[in-house]
Amino acid sequence: MTRYYLRRYRDATRMNHWFVAIMFFAAALSGLAFFHPSLFFLTNLFGGGPWTRILHPFMGLLMVLGFVFLFFTMWRENILDKGDREWIANAPKMLKGDKSGMPPVGKYNAGQKLVFWAFGISLLLLLVTGFMFWSPWFVGFFPILVRRIAVVVHAASAVVLILSVITHIYAAIWVKGTLRAMTRGTVTEGWAKLNHPLWHRKMTRGE
Repeated sequence: MTRYYLRRYRDATRMNHWFVAIMFFAAALSGLAFFHPSLFFLTNLFGGGPWTRILHPFMGLLMVLGFVFLFFTMWRENILDKGDREWIANAPKMLKGDKSGMPPVGKYNAGQKLVFWAFGISLLLLLVTGFMFWSPWFVGFFPILVRRIAVVVHAASAVVLILSVITHIYAAIWVKGTLRAMTRGTVTEGWAKLNHPLWHRKMTRGE
């Protein structure tokens, strides 16, 4: 039986995605190394404590810069609309295996959109607060109270980002056929029709 494929992502978008993913894991592991003494052993991945402290902000900055390109590529398709409220309302039933009440969605469903904006907001907070205590370059421009608040916000934003990435990865594995979109750039027409019928209709000029 012939299988038909639809182009979901361009090669440049996929390369950008994997660059951001690599920088995320590097920044997350190096950041966790300083989050709690029990995780300090992670500094061995980066050449020890001093090197980890030096490299962490640069890896974080590269992650943010990489996401900026993804953001401007995808933000329009991730704006929440009226149909997304219905999707969110029926999401608990879907998680229990009942998809009968789920409305048809376009390229991204409400869950994917919320994760996208969680990425964007948490990365923005990480960028701004990170500069406030980036020693020795910018730390002197901010009073100690501001730096202390920045450290707390930075840590909280990192937790949100990590949880969002875990959700993103789990969803990609849970919905069979999704990983192909970011490894080969295409999805089967059956996958598109089942999971993103409005996008499928648009791509096949059936609207």
